[in-house]
Formats: sequence, structure tokens, C-alpha cells
Amino acid sequence: QVQLVESGGGLVQTGGSLRLSCAASGQIFTINVMGWYRQAPGKQRELVAAITSGGSINYADSVKGRFTISRDTKNTVYLQMNSLKPEDTGVYYCGAGRGRWPDDRWGQGTQVTVAS
Repeated sequence: QVQLVESGGGLVQTGGSLRLSCAASGQIFTINVMGWYRQAPGKQRELVAAITSGGSINYADSVKGRFTISRDTKNTVYLQMNSLKPEDTGVYYCGAGRGRWPDDRWGQGTQVTVAS
């Protein structure tokens, strides 16, 4: 099993920045891809960014140029969020996967609120 623990959410003003972290433990050798999803109230969970063990990165169109995902050698993944907008508000979930998408295991979620 893989366990994921997130940190770094909070309240920020429009245009501000936040950095999310997610530490993976357990059977980390099974992980190919890690990433971040978010879920706004009344909406479906959506992929924000993902990074594979080989360094391939995908971003949602809505965050390109503002968010940066990175991953260190200790299987911690980060999401640097700049120029935040109210529509970025939601619960951000760290995910990890063995295949193409980071949706096999989930963290507990961390709230990000961007005030207008």
C-alpha cells in the first residue's frame, strides 16, 4: 500500500501564491505517476497536474503558466501555485498511480481558498 500525506493549503488573496506538498510512503516502488486533483463545491474532481517518474508532466489548461509541479527523489511531489484566482478554490487531493494517471491512491485532501 501507498500512503499520501498532503500539506500546504490555506487562504490566500487573488494573485497570491501557495505551495502544496505531498509525501508518499509505503510501497513507493510501485508508483509511476504522482499528481494533484482538485474538487470545487458542486463540481467533479479534475486533474490539475501530474508528473511521472521519468519526468513527463501534464497540466490542466486552466493552470498552465501559473502552476508548477515537481517531484524530488524521495517521492515527495510539490505544486507551486502562483497568480491564484478565485476559481482555483477547492479541495486539492494528492494522487499516485502505477499507470498513466495518479488515481490509484489518494491523500486526505487540503483546502485551498482564494479570496476575491
